Amino acid sequence: MKRFDGGDRTRASAEIDLLRSALAGTANVAEDAWRVQRIQSEIVEGFETLRPVGPAVSIFGSARVPATHPAYQEARTVAASLARAGFAIISGGGGGIMEAANLGAREGGAPSIGLNIELPREQKANPHQDLSLEFHYFFVRKLMFIRYSFAFVIFPGGIGTLDELLTLSTLVQTGKAGARPILLYGAAFWRPFLELFQQNLLAGDYISPADLGIYEVVENPDQVLDKIRRYAADHRLSGAGREAAPDAASGLETRPNSDAPGGIPD
Repeated sequence: MKRFDGGDRTRASAEIDLLRSALAGTANVAEDAWRVQRIQSEIVEGFETLRPVGPAVSIFGSARVPATHPAYQEARTVAASLARAGFAIISGGGGGIMEAANLGAREGGAPSIGLNIELPREQKANPHQDLSLEFHYFFVRKLMFIRYSFAFVIFPGGIGTLDELLTLSTLVQTGKAGARPILLYGAAFWRPFLELFQQNLLAGDYISPADLGIYEVVENPDQVLDKIRRYAADHRLSGAGREAAPDAASGLETRPNSDAPGGIPD
């Protein structure tokens, strides 16, 4: 395990100490300053690295899905079809659905990007990434997903997938991020989620009817491609609907995505 700030403690033990000191009101000012610097460096590196990429679609889903699972093959097909249409693909960089997305992107000839996260277990970078970034902080990683993607496809997943979906939903609902396609793949999995929103949140006036309209349920790769291509065409996203043209040296497209609608404002 990597060391924390060159000291004699592991990062894991240091993070536990941070939580304990925060609860006790004895946070270490020097360690807090170091964390601020690390957060800043992760944001700067992410912005500088991902700025040339675009337009991009993020694909979320479980890391635990094996390659033999139908969802893995469908995610691979979705990514490949979007890649052939000229869209870069961004995943969380791990296994399961994330691996399928990166593999499909490569097969479709578009940039395959992974935003990896340091975890004590489970997360391992898949080998199908042209560009791989590693983050320590979940919130910085989610910022990069949302800032550099104009559409999202969410496959079945666990707590991490739901966290990403709900963070995105909150930003769209509150206007912090503009409206964009949020496609929930697989009605059987997502129907109870939407029913909870309908029967509990909407019925209790905790959300408005418009909040449910930010989601669309899709059942096959053709529906995903059709909805995303239509949105891209309507918003005149550069490169939409044509073959990707990755740079020969880096494997990444050099089209800027600063004109993509709905990005997190500077």
